Amino acid sequence: MSAVVEENAQTLNFYRPDYFVKTPTMRSPDYVQLSTAAAITLGLIPGVMHRTSCTNCLNLLMTYPEGCRANCTYCGLARHREESRDYADRNFIRVDWPTVRVDEMLERIAQNSDKGDFQRMCISMITHPDSDNDTMTMLKRWMEVAPHIPVSILSNPTTMEKQDLINLKEAGADIFTVALDAVTPEIFERTRGKTVQSPHSWDKYWQAIEWAAEIYGPEKFGAHLICGMGETEQEILQVCQKMKDMGGHNHMFAFFPEKGSMMEDWDPVPQDHWRRVQLGRFLIDYAGGRYEDMQFDEYGRVLNFGYPEAELEDIINSGKPFQTSGCPGKDDEEVSACNRPYGDSSPSDIRSFPFALNKQDVEIVRRQMKLQDLQFPG
Repeated sequence: MSAVVEENAQTLNFYRPDYFVKTPTMRSPDYVQLSTAAAITLGLIPGVMHRTSCTNCLNLLMTYPEGCRANCTYCGLARHREESRDYADRNFIRVDWPTVRVDEMLERIAQNSDKGDFQRMCISMITHPDSDNDTMTMLKRWMEVAPHIPVSILSNPTTMEKQDLINLKEAGADIFTVALDAVTPEIFERTRGKTVQSPHSWDKYWQAIEWAAEIYGPEKFGAHLICGMGETEQEILQVCQKMKDMGGHNHMFAFFPEKGSMMEDWDPVPQDHWRRVQLGRFLIDYAGGRYEDMQFDEYGRVLNFGYPEAELEDIINSGKPFQTSGCPGKDDEEVSACNRPYGDSSPSDIRSFPFALNKQDVEIVRRQMKLQDLQFPG
Protein backbone atom coordinates (compact mmCIF):
# COMPACT_ATOMS: atom_id res chain seq x y z
CA MET A 1 0.00 0.00 0.00
CA SER A 2 1.47 3.33 -1.00
CA ALA A 3 -0.28 5.55 1.52
CA VAL A 4 0.91 6.14 5.06
CA VAL A 5 -2.51 6.05 6.70
CA GLU A 6 -4.50 5.13 9.70
CA GLU A 7 -7.74 3.23 9.14
CA ASN A 8 -9.88 6.36 9.24
CA ALA A 9 -9.56 8.29 5.97
CA GLN A 10 -9.74 11.54 7.94
CA THR A 11 -6.30 10.84 9.42
CA LEU A 12 -4.57 10.27 6.10
CA ASN A 13 -1.24 12.08 6.25
CA PHE A 14 0.39 11.12 2.98
CA TYR A 15 -0.61 9.42 -0.27
CA ARG A 16 1.62 8.29 -3.11
CA PRO A 17 -0.05 7.85 -6.51
CA ASP A 18 -1.05 4.22 -6.91
CA TYR A 19 -2.71 2.82 -10.02
CA PHE A 20 -4.04 -0.25 -8.21
CA VAL A 21 -6.02 1.22 -5.31
CA LYS A 22 -8.95 3.60 -5.17
CA THR A 23 -7.68 7.12 -4.64
CA PRO A 24 -8.73 8.56 -1.24
CA THR A 25 -10.83 11.72 -1.26
CA MET A 26 -8.45 14.58 -0.54
CA ARG A 27 -9.22 18.25 -0.92
CA SER A 28 -7.43 21.56 -0.51
CA PRO A 29 -6.90 23.48 1.68
CA ASP A 30 -6.58 20.50 4.05
CA TYR A 31 -4.46 18.61 1.52
CA VAL A 32 -2.00 19.64 -1.15
CA GLN A 33 0.05 17.80 -3.73
CA LEU A 34 3.79 18.30 -3.95
CA SER A 35 6.46 17.37 -6.47
CA THR A 36 8.39 14.13 -6.06
CA ALA A 37 11.61 16.12 -5.53
CA ALA A 38 9.96 18.20 -2.78
CA ALA A 39 8.61 15.04 -1.13
CA ILE A 40 12.13 13.58 -1.06
CA THR A 41 13.57 16.82 0.33
CA LEU A 42 10.95 16.86 3.11
CA GLY A 43 11.71 13.24 4.01
CA LEU A 44 8.25 12.00 3.02
CA ILE A 45 9.65 9.43 0.61
CA PRO A 46 13.13 7.95 0.15
CA GLY A 47 15.08 8.65 -2.97
CA VAL A 48 17.83 10.59 -4.71
CA MET A 49 17.97 12.60 -7.90
CA HIS A 50 20.71 12.22 -10.51
CA ARG A 51 23.55 14.68 -9.72
CA THR A 52 21.42 16.95 -7.56
CA SER A 53 20.23 17.12 -3.97
CA CYS A 54 16.63 17.40 -5.13
CA THR A 55 15.22 20.92 -5.02
CA ASN A 56 15.44 24.30 -3.31
CA CYS A 57 11.76 25.03 -3.97
CA LEU A 58 8.75 23.40 -2.33
CA ASN A 59 6.36 23.11 -5.28
CA LEU A 60 2.76 22.69 -4.14
CA LEU A 61 -0.33 21.97 -6.23
CA MET A 62 -3.90 22.58 -5.12
CA THR A 63 -5.90 19.36 -5.27
CA TYR A 64 -9.58 18.36 -5.52
CA PRO A 65 -11.28 15.05 -6.36
CA GLU A 66 -13.03 16.82 -9.25
CA GLY A 67 -9.66 17.82 -10.64
CA CYS A 68 -8.70 20.69 -12.89
CA ARG A 69 -11.59 21.97 -15.00
CA ALA A 70 -9.32 23.07 -17.85
CA ASN A 71 -8.44 20.82 -20.77
CA CYS A 72 -5.00 21.91 -21.94
CA THR A 73 -3.80 19.49 -24.61
CA TYR A 74 -0.23 19.16 -23.28
CA CYS A 75 -1.07 18.73 -19.58
CA GLY A 76 -1.30 15.50 -17.62
CA LEU A 77 -3.85 17.10 -15.25
CA ALA A 78 -6.31 17.92 -18.04
CA ARG A 79 -10.02 17.26 -17.65
CA HIS A 80 -10.15 14.71 -20.48
CA ARG A 81 -8.22 12.21 -18.31
CA GLU A 82 -11.11 11.79 -15.85
CA GLU A 83 -12.13 8.42 -17.28
CA SER A 84 -8.63 6.95 -17.24
CA ARG A 85 -7.01 8.28 -14.06
CA ASP A 86 -8.20 9.77 -10.76
CA TYR A 87 -6.89 13.29 -10.28
CA ALA A 88 -4.46 12.56 -7.44
CA ASP A 89 -2.92 9.71 -9.48
CA ARG A 90 -2.17 11.74 -12.60
CA ASN A 91 1.40 12.54 -13.63
CA PHE A 92 2.35 16.18 -14.18
CA ILE A 93 5.56 17.45 -15.82
CA ARG A 94 6.80 13.87 -16.11
CA VAL A 95 6.57 12.91 -12.43
CA ASP A 96 4.06 11.78 -9.84
CA TRP A 97 2.78 14.35 -7.33
CA PRO A 98 2.15 12.75 -3.92
CA THR A 99 -0.53 14.26 -1.69
CA VAL A 100 0.19 15.37 1.87
CA ARG A 101 -1.99 16.67 4.68
CA VAL A 102 -1.16 20.37 5.05
CA ASP A 103 -0.78 20.04 8.83
CA GLU A 104 1.84 17.33 8.29
CA MET A 105 3.73 19.42 5.74
CA LEU A 106 3.76 22.53 7.93
CA GLU A 107 4.87 20.52 10.94
CA ARG A 108 7.81 19.17 8.96
CA ILE A 109 8.71 22.68 7.79
CA ALA A 110 8.59 23.92 11.39
CA GLN A 111 10.88 21.03 12.39
CA ASN A 112 13.35 21.92 9.63
CA SER A 113 12.90 18.56 7.93
CA ASP A 114 14.20 20.08 4.69
CA LYS A 115 17.48 20.86 6.52
CA GLY A 116 17.31 24.43 5.25
CA ASP A 117 17.26 23.41 1.59
CA PHE A 118 14.04 25.23 0.69
CA GLN A 119 14.75 28.78 -0.43
CA ARG A 120 11.26 29.30 -1.83
CA MET A 121 7.75 27.84 -1.80
CA CYS A 122 5.38 27.97 -4.77
CA ILE A 123 1.60 27.47 -4.69
CA SER A 124 0.29 26.29 -8.05
CA MET A 125 -3.38 27.04 -8.57
CA ILE A 126 -5.61 24.99 -10.85
CA THR A 127 -8.84 25.80 -12.66
CA HIS A 128 -11.36 24.98 -9.95
CA PRO A 129 -14.06 27.11 -8.26
CA ASP A 130 -12.40 26.80 -4.83
CA SER A 131 -8.79 27.32 -5.91
CA ASP A 132 -8.69 31.10 -5.38
CA ASN A 133 -9.94 31.06 -1.78
CA ASP A 134 -7.96 27.95 -0.87
CA THR A 135 -4.75 29.44 -2.23
CA MET A 136 -5.23 32.41 0.09
CA THR A 137 -5.86 30.06 3.02
CA MET A 138 -2.70 28.09 2.19
CA LEU A 139 -0.65 31.29 1.90
CA LYS A 140 -1.83 32.61 5.27
CA ARG A 141 -1.07 29.32 7.00
CA TRP A 142 2.39 29.26 5.44
CA MET A 143 3.17 32.80 6.60
CA GLU A 144 2.30 31.81 10.17
CA VAL A 145 4.82 28.95 10.12
CA ALA A 146 7.59 29.92 7.68
CA PRO A 147 7.56 33.65 6.84
CA HIS A 148 11.34 33.44 6.28
CA ILE A 149 10.80 31.33 3.13
CA PRO A 150 9.42 33.55 0.34
CA VAL A 151 6.33 32.46 -1.57
CA SER A 152 5.58 32.47 -5.29
CA ILE A 153 2.08 32.14 -6.71
CA LEU A 154 1.65 30.24 -9.98
CA SER A 155 -1.72 31.67 -10.82
CA ASN A 156 -4.88 30.73 -12.66
CA PRO A 157 -5.84 34.00 -14.40
CA THR A 158 -9.09 32.53 -15.74
CA THR A 159 -10.75 32.71 -12.32
CA MET A 160 -8.97 35.81 -10.96
CA GLU A 161 -9.62 39.53 -10.82
CA LYS A 162 -7.18 42.34 -10.09
CA GLN A 163 -8.15 42.50 -6.42
CA ASP A 164 -7.11 38.85 -6.01
CA LEU A 165 -3.54 39.76 -6.95
CA ILE A 166 -3.58 42.64 -4.47
CA ASN A 167 -4.95 40.42 -1.71
CA LEU A 168 -2.27 37.76 -2.27
CA LYS A 169 0.51 40.35 -2.15
CA GLU A 170 -0.86 41.85 1.05
CA ALA A 171 -1.03 38.38 2.59
CA GLY A 172 2.67 37.82 1.91
CA ALA A 173 3.15 36.56 -1.67
CA ASP A 174 6.58 37.62 -2.94
CA ILE A 175 6.36 36.77 -6.66
CA PHE A 176 3.37 36.31 -8.97
CA THR A 177 3.69 34.21 -12.11
CA VAL A 178 1.40 33.32 -15.00
CA ALA A 179 1.67 30.05 -16.94
CA LEU A 180 1.14 31.60 -20.35
CA ASP A 181 2.83 28.50 -21.86
CA ALA A 182 1.83 29.14 -25.50
CA VAL A 183 3.56 32.18 -27.02
CA THR A 184 1.19 33.06 -29.88
CA PRO A 185 -2.59 33.56 -29.81
CA GLU A 186 -3.02 30.79 -32.38
CA ILE A 187 -1.05 28.20 -30.41
CA PHE A 188 -2.77 29.27 -27.18
CA GLU A 189 -6.19 28.76 -28.74
CA ARG A 190 -5.49 25.31 -30.19
CA THR A 191 -3.82 24.01 -27.02
CA ARG A 192 -5.86 25.54 -24.19
CA GLY A 193 -8.69 27.66 -25.54
CA LYS A 194 -12.29 27.11 -26.60
CA THR A 195 -11.13 25.03 -29.57
CA VAL A 196 -10.29 22.20 -27.14
CA GLN A 197 -13.20 22.91 -24.77
CA SER A 198 -10.95 24.69 -22.29
CA PRO A 199 -11.87 27.98 -20.58
CA HIS A 200 -8.64 29.95 -20.91
CA SER A 201 -8.17 33.02 -23.09
CA TRP A 202 -5.05 34.72 -24.40
CA ASP A 203 -6.36 38.18 -23.54
CA LYS A 204 -7.19 37.29 -19.92
CA TYR A 205 -3.74 35.79 -19.38
CA TRP A 206 -2.00 38.90 -20.67
CA GLN A 207 -4.30 41.06 -18.58
CA ALA A 208 -3.12 39.15 -15.49
CA ILE A 209 0.51 39.70 -16.51
CA GLU A 210 -0.15 43.43 -16.82
CA TRP A 211 -1.83 43.47 -13.40
CA ALA A 212 1.16 41.63 -11.92
CA ALA A 213 3.58 44.15 -13.40
CA GLU A 214 1.62 46.98 -11.78
CA ILE A 215 0.99 45.35 -8.39
CA TYR A 216 4.16 43.33 -7.75
CA GLY A 217 6.65 45.49 -9.63
CA PRO A 218 9.92 44.79 -11.47
CA GLU A 219 11.63 41.44 -10.88
CA LYS A 220 8.62 40.25 -8.87
CA PHE A 221 6.53 38.70 -11.63
CA GLY A 222 7.06 36.38 -14.56
CA ALA A 223 5.58 34.09 -17.16
CA HIS A 224 6.03 30.40 -17.89
CA LEU A 225 6.74 29.71 -21.56
CA ILE A 226 6.85 26.27 -23.19
CA CYS A 227 9.29 25.92 -26.07
CA GLY A 228 8.39 23.40 -28.77
CA MET A 229 4.62 23.63 -29.31
CA GLY A 230 4.87 24.89 -32.87
CA GLU A 231 6.31 28.37 -32.37
CA THR A 232 9.54 29.60 -33.97
CA GLU A 233 12.62 30.64 -32.02
CA GLN A 234 11.93 34.19 -33.19
CA GLU A 235 8.36 34.15 -31.83
CA ILE A 236 9.28 32.90 -28.37
CA LEU A 237 12.24 35.26 -28.00
CA GLN A 238 10.06 38.17 -29.04
CA VAL A 239 7.72 37.32 -26.13
CA CYS A 240 10.75 37.06 -23.82
CA GLN A 241 11.73 40.61 -24.78
CA LYS A 242 8.20 41.86 -24.19
CA MET A 243 8.18 40.34 -20.70
CA LYS A 244 11.59 41.79 -19.91
CA ASP A 245 10.54 45.24 -21.08
CA MET A 246 7.53 45.01 -18.73
CA GLY A 247 9.92 44.27 -15.86
CA GLY A 248 9.32 40.54 -15.60
CA HIS A 249 11.24 37.30 -16.01
CA ASN A 250 10.76 34.38 -18.39
CA HIS A 251 10.56 30.87 -16.94
CA MET A 252 11.28 28.48 -19.78
CA PHE A 253 10.15 24.87 -20.18
CA ALA A 254 11.13 22.44 -22.93
CA PHE A 255 8.07 20.75 -24.40
CA PHE A 256 8.01 17.07 -23.48
CA PRO A 257 5.07 14.87 -24.55
CA GLU A 258 3.23 14.20 -21.29
CA LYS A 259 1.97 10.63 -21.09
CA GLY A 260 -1.83 10.62 -21.14
CA SER A 261 -2.12 14.12 -22.60
CA MET A 262 -3.64 14.88 -26.00
CA MET A 263 -0.14 15.78 -27.24
CA GLU A 264 1.55 12.61 -26.01
CA ASP A 265 2.44 11.65 -29.60
CA TRP A 266 4.24 14.91 -30.35
CA ASP A 267 8.03 14.95 -30.51
CA PRO A 268 10.01 16.74 -27.79
CA VAL A 269 11.44 20.11 -28.79
CA PRO A 270 14.57 19.60 -30.97
CA GLN A 271 17.79 20.01 -29.01
CA ASP A 272 19.27 22.76 -31.18
CA HIS A 273 16.04 24.78 -31.14
CA TRP A 274 15.85 24.51 -27.35
CA ARG A 275 19.49 25.40 -26.65
CA ARG A 276 19.36 28.52 -28.82
CA VAL A 277 16.17 29.67 -27.12
CA GLN A 278 17.66 29.02 -23.67
CA LEU A 279 20.68 31.15 -24.54
CA GLY A 280 18.59 33.91 -26.09
CA ARG A 281 16.28 34.00 -23.06
CA PHE A 282 19.23 34.31 -20.68
CA LEU A 283 20.80 37.12 -22.70
CA ILE A 284 17.51 39.03 -22.64
CA ASP A 285 16.72 38.41 -18.97
CA TYR A 286 20.16 38.85 -17.39
CA ALA A 287 22.83 40.08 -19.80
CA GLY A 288 21.39 43.12 -21.53
CA GLY A 289 20.74 41.30 -24.79
CA ARG A 290 17.98 42.54 -27.09
CA TYR A 291 15.67 40.61 -29.37
CA GLU A 292 15.95 43.47 -31.86
CA ASP A 293 19.71 42.87 -32.19
CA MET A 294 19.30 39.19 -33.02
CA GLN A 295 19.13 37.87 -36.56
CA PHE A 296 16.87 35.03 -37.69
CA ASP A 297 16.62 32.93 -40.84
CA GLU A 298 13.51 32.41 -42.97
CA TYR A 299 12.35 29.68 -40.55
CA GLY A 300 12.68 31.92 -37.51
CA ARG A 301 15.87 30.24 -36.26
CA VAL A 302 18.55 32.30 -34.54
CA LEU A 303 21.47 33.06 -36.86
CA ASN A 304 23.15 35.70 -34.73
CA PHE A 305 22.57 36.69 -31.10
CA GLY A 306 23.83 40.23 -31.73
CA TYR A 307 26.15 39.94 -28.75
CA PRO A 308 29.94 40.44 -28.50
CA GLU A 309 31.68 37.13 -29.16
CA ALA A 310 34.03 37.09 -26.15
CA GLU A 311 31.25 37.96 -23.72
CA LEU A 312 28.93 35.40 -25.30
CA GLU A 313 31.61 32.74 -24.91
CA ASP A 314 31.94 33.56 -21.21
CA ILE A 315 28.19 33.31 -20.70
CA ILE A 316 28.02 29.94 -22.47
CA ASN A 317 30.98 28.63 -20.47
CA SER A 318 29.22 29.59 -17.23
CA GLY A 319 26.50 27.07 -18.09
CA LYS A 320 23.86 29.27 -16.44
CA PRO A 321 21.66 29.77 -19.52
CA PHE A 322 21.04 26.02 -19.65
CA GLN A 323 19.99 25.51 -16.05
CA THR A 324 16.32 25.41 -15.12
CA SER A 325 14.78 28.88 -15.24
CA GLY A 326 12.25 30.01 -12.66
CA CYS A 327 11.84 32.05 -9.50
CA PRO A 328 15.15 32.92 -7.83
CA GLY A 329 16.51 31.73 -4.52
CA LYS A 330 18.86 33.50 -2.14
CA ASP A 331 22.19 32.34 -3.57
CA ASP A 332 22.22 33.71 -7.12
CA GLU A 333 19.53 35.78 -8.84
CA GLU A 334 20.52 34.25 -12.19
CA VAL A 335 19.92 30.69 -10.97
CA SER A 336 16.45 29.44 -10.11
CA ALA A 337 15.60 28.00 -6.70
CA CYS A 338 12.89 26.10 -8.56
CA ASN A 339 15.07 23.62 -10.41
CA ARG A 340 12.24 21.11 -11.16
CA PRO A 341 14.57 18.08 -11.50
CA TYR A 342 13.88 16.27 -14.76
CA GLY A 343 10.50 17.90 -15.19
CA ASP A 344 10.99 18.30 -18.94
CA SER A 345 13.38 15.48 -19.81
CA SER A 346 15.03 12.31 -18.57
CA PRO A 347 18.48 12.27 -16.93
CA SER A 348 19.83 10.61 -20.09
CA ASP A 349 18.87 13.60 -22.28
CA ILE A 350 18.79 16.63 -19.98
CA ARG A 351 17.01 19.69 -21.37
CA SER A 352 16.84 21.89 -18.23
CA PHE A 353 19.86 21.16 -16.04
CA PRO A 354 18.80 21.03 -12.36
CA PHE A 355 22.42 21.54 -11.28
CA ALA A 356 25.43 23.66 -12.26
CA LEU A 357 27.00 22.45 -15.49
CA ASN A 358 30.60 21.23 -15.58
CA LYS A 359 32.95 21.61 -18.55
CA GLN A 360 31.79 18.36 -20.12
CA ASP A 361 28.15 19.38 -19.81
CA VAL A 362 28.89 22.67 -21.55
CA GLU A 363 30.58 20.87 -24.43
CA ILE A 364 27.53 18.64 -24.84
CA VAL A 365 25.32 21.72 -24.92
CA ARG A 366 27.56 23.33 -27.54
CA ARG A 367 27.23 20.33 -29.81
CA GLN A 368 23.48 20.26 -29.31
CA MET A 369 23.18 23.94 -30.09
CA LYS A 370 25.34 23.59 -33.22
CA LEU A 371 27.18 26.70 -32.13
CA GLN A 372 29.75 26.33 -34.92
CA ASP A 373 27.00 27.26 -37.39
CA LEU A 374 26.22 30.57 -35.68
CA GLN A 375 27.61 33.86 -36.84
CA PHE A 376 29.08 36.47 -34.51
CA PRO A 377 29.18 40.24 -34.99
CA GLY A 378 32.50 41.55 -36.20
